[in-house]
Amino acid sequence: MTVAGLGPYDPDNIFARILRHEIPATMVFENEHAIAFGDIAPLAPTHVLVIPRGAYVSFADFTARAGAGEIAGFFQAVGTVATQLGLDAPGYRLLTNIGDHAGQEVPHFHVHLFGGRPLGRMLASS
Repeated sequence: MTVAGLGPYDPDNIFARILRHEIPATMVFENEHAIAFGDIAPLAPTHVLVIPRGAYVSFADFTARAGAGEIAGFFQAVGTVATQLGLDAPGYRLLTNIGDHAGQEVPHFHVHLFGGRPLGRMLASS
């Protein structure tokens, strides 16, 4: 089920619960701006989700309401995760879905980090 990329934040979404340590996750990174953990249904050999600690529904919400330091800190965390996972040299893909048309499933802003094999075209032909 997809969710709207704008609208109220649901404090009981699965990522909010992971942030509160109510649900276990395979953590790969944690700092004051973000956490990163393995996707439970990976689509590549490396498939990690990076989420900000703040309550943001989507990229649109995050860039509208977060401060410059929080935005910079989050994206530095994404880069650090990619580097720590050894993805810089072979390459990787970042993806974020915003709203129904993109297929956003969790109403908490997150970035998918994919790597570990050639990833092909950005979008499949329909």
